[in-house]
Amino acid sequence: MHEDFNEGEMNMRKRWFWIAPLAIVAIPLFIFVGGEVVMHLWNWLLPPLFGWRTLGFWQALGLLALCRILFGGLGHGGPRGPRGPRFGRGCRKMSPEEREKFRRAMDEGYNVGSPSTAS
Repeated sequence: MHEDFNEGEMNMRKRWFWIAPLAIVAIPLFIFVGGEVVMHLWNWLLPPLFGWRTLGFWQALGLLALCRILFGGLGHGGPRGPRGPRFGRGCRKMSPEEREKFRRAMDEGYNVGSPSTAS
C-alpha cells in the first residue's frame, strides 16, 4: 500500500515537472496574443469605420480585461451556471412529486407582477 502511494506521488511530480514550465511560458504568451489580436482588430476596423483613435498594445490588453470582467465574469459560472454540476445532481435525486412542486414554485417565482395560476 505504501509503495502505491510513493508511485502515485512520483507520477504527480513528473507531471508537475512538465506542467509548471509550460504554464510559465504559455500564460504570458496567451495574454500577449490576446492583446495583439484585440489591438489589430480594433485598429483594422474601428478607425476606418467610425473615425476612432487607434489603440496601443496596453490599451488593447486593458480593453480585453474590461470585456472579460463585464461580459465573461471572473472565473465563476461557465456553461453550467454559478451553481455548478452539483445542482443538476440534486434535481435528479428528487421524487416526481418533489420535482413538480419545485417546477410550480419556480414558475410562480418568475411570474412577478402577473396573477398566479395556483392558489
